[in-house]
Amino acid sequence: MNLNTTVAASNDFKEIVTGRRSIKRYDPNVKISREEMKEILTEATLAPSSVNMQPWRFVVIDSPEGKAKLAPLARFNQTQVDTSAAVIAVFGDMNNFDNAEEIYSKAVELGYMPEDVKTSNMKFISNYYAQLTPEMMNDIILIDAGLVSMQLMLVARAHGYDTNPIGGYEKEQIAEAFGLDKDRYVPVMLISIGKAADSGYRSVRLPIDKITFWK
Repeated sequence: MNLNTTVAASNDFKEIVTGRRSIKRYDPNVKISREEMKEILTEATLAPSSVNMQPWRFVVIDSPEGKAKLAPLARFNQTQVDTSAAVIAVFGDMNNFDNAEEIYSKAVELGYMPEDVKTSNMKFISNYYAQLTPEMMNDIILIDAGLVSMQLMLVARAHGYDTNPIGGYEKEQIAEAFGLDKDRYVPVMLISIGKAADSGYRSVRLPIDKITFWK
């Protein structure tokens, strides 16, 4: 039997948002097919990004070998690594502008923008990116990768899965451990994903009146 058939999907946005928990323990028997994982990632990448450069990159760690490699790097998050269907390592690509021509040419092909707009946009973006320092680029990709990460977690819930964002891991080693150029690919977070084995914990949020300023 396909275990994924037991996972309840939802299109109730309020339930998706209010019911999200950071889940530490998952049902190890529930796997996510590569086809469905691609659907989840595709929907997540509808998130916005600076000038649509989409600097996020994903390493989906779902094999026993991959998890064994990740385990010593995940510090105090062994349960998530061991029991989840997968752990998604989210990176930001410092060379994301390399895809600008492909992105904007496809937009023209699909009728999303005229050729002259593409030409002017490409000139502007090229000049803009040329003057960015590595620190400025790093700031941009961290924001964009944060946006796609949150969207990924919500999309996962819509597919019937739960997640846990993880910041406690060996970021200086993660890229090279999985064959990536550590100077190009900036680690952002790990996201475990799978079928929750418990309900997680509710957590407190500060009142809106305490964190919002009206002007």
